Amino acid sequence: MNLKSYIPFYKRNLSLAFPVMITQAGQMIVQFADNIMVGHLGTSQFAGVGFANMVFTVGFVFCTCFTQGMIPHIGQSYGKGEHKKVAEFFANGIALDAMICGLVMALMFGIMPLMDHMGQDPQILGYAKEYYRIMVWSMAPCIMFYVIRALTEGVGNTSYTMFITIICNILNIFLNWVLIYGHLGFEAMGVAGAAVATFISRVAMMLIGIVILLSGKIYKRYLPDIRPSSLGIGKIKVLAKTSFPIGFQGLVEVTAFSLAGIMVGWFGKEAMAAHQAANTIITFSFMVAQGVGVAATIRVSHQYGEKRYADARKAGFAATHISIALMALAGITFIVFNDIIPYIFTSDPKVAHIAGNLLYVASAFQLFDATQLSALAALRALADVKWPLILSFFSYYCLCIPLGYVAGSVMGLGPIGVWFGLLAGLMIASGLFLLRFHKLTKNFTSNEGGQSVII
Repeated sequence: MNLKSYIPFYKRNLSLAFPVMITQAGQMIVQFADNIMVGHLGTSQFAGVGFANMVFTVGFVFCTCFTQGMIPHIGQSYGKGEHKKVAEFFANGIALDAMICGLVMALMFGIMPLMDHMGQDPQILGYAKEYYRIMVWSMAPCIMFYVIRALTEGVGNTSYTMFITIICNILNIFLNWVLIYGHLGFEAMGVAGAAVATFISRVAMMLIGIVILLSGKIYKRYLPDIRPSSLGIGKIKVLAKTSFPIGFQGLVEVTAFSLAGIMVGWFGKEAMAAHQAANTIITFSFMVAQGVGVAATIRVSHQYGEKRYADARKAGFAATHISIALMALAGITFIVFNDIIPYIFTSDPKVAHIAGNLLYVASAFQLFDATQLSALAALRALADVKWPLILSFFSYYCLCIPLGYVAGSVMGLGPIGVWFGLLAGLMIASGLFLLRFHKLTKNFTSNEGGQSVII
């Protein structure tokens, strides 16, 4: 492999990835702020929010991943210069994603009574439900923002969502300070204040996104075709064919991590709080690498649409190289500062000790998480979504969860054993996704050549 030939691809990927990385990191800064502020309310409050997020994230990730089903179709249509199709896919995506979001929200409210039967410490359940209920309502405006984001990223513009996210993240953190602790004449709301702040900031994100969509010059060519008459069962079927597998693939991965969190909760509220602290840290690095993944989806789909097949392959592998480099730095940081980082979230020495041990395992996560993220993003750009779903099911459900249970509960390793199971799942998934991308693109040796992989 000639790394010198990848330099232009690194530059192009990073130019797209940087705004997305800022966007994703900004979202994590808000989660950091939530966890830091709630964490200092007490261990029970911190653990309650952690447990609520384990349950909430399942439905939330399914919906956000579902919106990504538009990106390969919008990206390939944009690459071909078929701008009317871009608008039609977006119009049908709005209808499909709104319907799915409503159904998922109804289901999430319906499962609230089951939270009492998941083996958690009774002290945390009241806080968990208080936070969870408001967070579910926040999904609707957030998913509509993600639909707009799918259009902007599909046509190769990643800066608008970065600016929107930065503005609304600042708003969220300010509202956290006001509502959690009760400043500026407001009553202290505790954990509910964190959820209300998130809801308000997500409404703001949606509204600003709509304003930019309707007023931005870059979107004027699409606006005339974003109308009810553009809706059609044919386009919705095409979108559903990619959106459902992507949504379920995300669901498989996030439920594996959520089930791992529930298993960690069996070892007590301190273990759950430690899991929440360590999981917040690794999610930060995950979001940075996910930014590179979004750039991979954009670059690969555009190059594929333009029939620049060799460049599409290189763009995918370039994203993998960048992700590995960034995540390796994160892993080193976790090792060096593992005894300091947990105290950002808690003053409880027992929680900090458990979280510090989990960060050792998290450091090993990084390389494999980087590989699976970028390879999966490149596969999505080619609209290859069925096999990644199958490979995810095998990696996370057949290996990750059973191994985590055996290591944590049967072998008596506790929370760290559960995380060893997560590590095993990521290792297998990263290898399988990378092999899949290589197999699909190995004949992409020149531009204006290669075989179609759209399924």
